[in-house]
This record gives sequence, structure tokens and C-alpha cells, in this order.
Amino acid sequence: MSQNYFTYLLLYKLILCYHNTVQYCRSQAAARISIPENDNMIALSLPDTRTITAHLFLKETFDRFCLIEGEITTFNTFHIDGHIHRDFFDTDETAEDTGSEPPAYSRWSSLREHCLNLIRGKRTPLGFRFVFSLSPENIARVTGQSGSAVRPENVQGLYLNFHFDGTSLTCVTGTSFRTFTMDKSLEHIWDEMAQKFFRQHQIPFEIK
Repeated sequence: MSQNYFTYLLLYKLILCYHNTVQYCRSQAAARISIPENDNMIALSLPDTRTITAHLFLKETFDRFCLIEGEITTFNTFHIDGHIHRDFFDTDETAEDTGSEPPAYSRWSSLREHCLNLIRGKRTPLGFRFVFSLSPENIARVTGQSGSAVRPENVQGLYLNFHFDGTSLTCVTGTSFRTFTMDKSLEHIWDEMAQKFFRQHQIPFEIK
């Protein structure tokens, strides 16, 4: 066989390897930012946009939730990664008041004012989305009180996914586990708790 044949064969393998690498990196990036949702998730339509945005940005309603990620679109699109960069702080600054274990994500209370400044003004944002999760201590409290067999350390998150498209606002519940489980009780409990939370704060909603 000619040398050109082996050259073309080597080039083909390099291109194939590059393509597979790109596909893998894309899949890993998608897996990193996507929040798993349970099969029994519920989607809540929030018709009173003014009320829910006041609870999100002006009140302390969601302050104890952790922000996983967010995005606000006005004149630009602003992306927020809720992961805390611990190297930025002294060790004792990240301990907060919940114990010695530094948190992985920022509380909404520490980011709410920054996000409010991004949407403040006469014009309505073109859109925003936020992924909240119960804090680790509240996840432990929920699993303990619910009687579920799922251990709190096996729960990745109990989520509220808010999405505003410029006209309508929705919230979708979600759960994620670190290990496989056939126990669906916590998913149902979280769906019920989310609805109860909205009722307690007099936030109107409709199940889609």
C-alpha cells in the first residue's frame, strides 16, 4: 500500500478521535448544567407575575434556598453559577451558621440584591430562570420528618426551577439522587411540600 493511503488513514482516525472528544465534552457540559427532574414532577403556572417576582426579588421568601444556577436576560444575558469558590474566602467565612462544613452553593439571600439590580428599571426583563434547591440541612429535615427510606446524604437536591419567558412564569419541581433508588416517596413529598409552600406564602398557582 502507498504511503498516501496510510497518511489518509491516520488523518481519518485523528478526525474521528477529535469528533468523539468534542461530543464527549459537549455531553459532559450538558450533564453539568442540567438539573434532573423526577418522572412525577409537577409544573406550576404562576399567573400573578407581580406577586411571585416580589417574593423572588423583594422579600425573604426564598432566601434560605440555595441557588444552583441562574440566568437573566435584559440588554445582555447574565449567567450565574451558584457554586461557591471557597478559595476566595477565609475558611471561617464559608462555614456560615449551619455548622463547620462549608456550603457548596450560595444562599439566595446573598445573591438576591445583585439579581434585583440587574432587572431594576422600567423595562420588563426579556426572561430569567433560576434553579433553587433546599439547603442540605433542610433536605435532612425533610427526609427525617417524611419517613422516607432515602438517606439525606443520598439526595443531590430538591429543586424549584423558575422560568420566565418575558410574558409567563412557571415553576417545575425536581429531585436528584446520588444513588439509584426505587423509592419514589420523597419525590411525591417534595411535590406536595412545594405546593404547600406556595399556599403558605399566598402565591397563586395552577398545576399545568
